[in-house]
Amino acid sequence: MSGTADESANTLTRAGLTEAVAERLDVQRRFAATLVDDVITLISEAALRGQNVKIVGFGSFNLRDKRSRPGRNPRTMQDVTITARRVLTFRASPALRSALNPRG
Repeated sequence: MSGTADESANTLTRAGLTEAVAERLDVQRRFAATLVDDVITLISEAALRGQNVKIVGFGSFNLRDKRSRPGRNPRTMQDVTITARRVLTFRASPALRSALNPRG
């Protein structure tokens, strides 16, 4: 897959993912872009509705509610309260984790 990862940052971008899908499925890049965008939109919309997303063999996107907590501005060293927020986390599936860290 040449050109699918940003060589300097070792990051697969949306454009790289689109190109990889187009090559794998042997379809036009425009159609692959639609597929990639639709999947990203579906995951985003599920998160906005408060749903977790589980993709077997890949991992789960989970929403977590974090409580407010005390913190400190590192520049001024002034104590501040970090507001409560909702965050989206990703946890790799056991299959993906074992592929990333083979025992051998």
